[in-house]
Amino acid sequence: MLATAPDFDVLIVGAGISGIGMAAHMEMKSPNHSYAIVERRENLGGTWDLFRYPGIRSDSDMHTLGFDFEPWKHEKTIADAPAILEYLNTIVDERGIRQHIRYSHKVISADFREDEARWHVEMELDDGSTTRLTANFLYLGSGYYDYDEAYDPGFEFGEFEGQVIHPQFWPDNLDYAGKNVVVIGSGATAVTIVPSMADKAAKVTMLQRTPTWMFARPAKDWIANSLRKFLPEKLAYRITRWKNIKMQDFSFKMAREKPQKMKDTLHKNIEKALGDDFDRDTFTPPYDPWDQRVCLVPDDDLFKAMKSGKAQVVTGHIKKFEKGGVRLKSGEFLDADIVITATGLKLAVAGKIAVSLNGEPVKFEERFYYKGCMFSNLPNLAVVFGYLNASWTLRADINSDYVCRVLNHMRTTGSDMATPVLTPADEAAIVEDDIFDFSSGYIQRGKHIMPRNSIAYPWRLNQEYVVDRKQMVDEPVNDGLISFTRAGANAQSGEEQLEAAE
Repeated sequence: MLATAPDFDVLIVGAGISGIGMAAHMEMKSPNHSYAIVERRENLGGTWDLFRYPGIRSDSDMHTLGFDFEPWKHEKTIADAPAILEYLNTIVDERGIRQHIRYSHKVISADFREDEARWHVEMELDDGSTTRLTANFLYLGSGYYDYDEAYDPGFEFGEFEGQVIHPQFWPDNLDYAGKNVVVIGSGATAVTIVPSMADKAAKVTMLQRTPTWMFARPAKDWIANSLRKFLPEKLAYRITRWKNIKMQDFSFKMAREKPQKMKDTLHKNIEKALGDDFDRDTFTPPYDPWDQRVCLVPDDDLFKAMKSGKAQVVTGHIKKFEKGGVRLKSGEFLDADIVITATGLKLAVAGKIAVSLNGEPVKFEERFYYKGCMFSNLPNLAVVFGYLNASWTLRADINSDYVCRVLNHMRTTGSDMATPVLTPADEAAIVEDDIFDFSSGYIQRGKHIMPRNSIAYPWRLNQEYVVDRKQMVDEPVNDGLISFTRAGANAQSGEEQLEAAE
């Protein structure tokens, strides 16, 4: 055994959905392991606490964005941020997790030292001072985007004298009543903001360079709410969750296999909502559905705002910003008192933490994903990067469950390190795949910093939850690829060392 124990068996970075989910899984499945959650912000919730723009909500249903172990009990399945935060706070209180959270701890660096089998993690506190913790295993629930910087498309605002706001840094108490607002962008954030601001603003214009595929659905799931009336809460939730998982999977595969049929369906639904106001060109992107994420429009809210005359969607390219608004290359002028740049996020790997192994910087872009959870030849580190074609939490759940089984196997075998081993010969034989088969701007801009991806499991970040879940659950933890060893023992496994000692 190690001469001195680390501060914690597991250090979880981030108190958002991923970090809270890992803690909850540990409480249920690895209760004999100690852990702490370090969170850079003053509150839990991650994305759902950071973003404060009007109408912020989930863009997928809460029966799949919710955890597999905690039923979603609200009537609305498309939930706003306050409801999601309430859900997360209930979990941390009822499951004894809150006492393990350390707020205002921003992780700066993490170095794994193999001779000690532990991470040395340096953190910065609000007052600028630093502190250190050690842990045997590091679990990064730090999200996928840069909390400090948003994507900057390089706009020059010239003579424009109004307010310019990025949704990631929304000001408190913004007064937009009676004002003209231009929202630049056509992704999920813009589609959420436009109808939410339309009730108070004079007019809200969504300015899109290219259209986005959109689909409308009710914010309430009548099947889920009906099942809850007649079945136990957990059973109703499991049924609804599986229904929605299969529907997501079916819709994605339909879009890939029969794109024209999917286009026709999406257009038909928008035309039904807008009636004579439907302009096909405004809602026809130059790519197939699910080549980028399809934007959710709950309860037709965007289309209702357009029909009322309080909102519009304009397709065009910006020529320049002028006094009082935005001039397009077409010559059209859009009045604006406020410009909102909903132009996308900036991807980040491992929460921008300076990760190193025995003092040598880890370059994630040189390592392969292992089961969408760990990385080749990097011990005792797991991450969550959610699905692009389904809810983030689906991956968070299966990764948490898997890591708990790894931890338990390590404890049973007396191992200190779990390392997905990829030999040079095996690496040379791997056929690589595009890690993200999506054309979204934020994805393409960040691909150069992303880990490598094989065409075949397990050296892969897959995008098919049903397949991933089966493989993660059915395949043994000790699959011959992940090595379980003890500190200072090189390649000798924990089982071999125990046998030698007897």
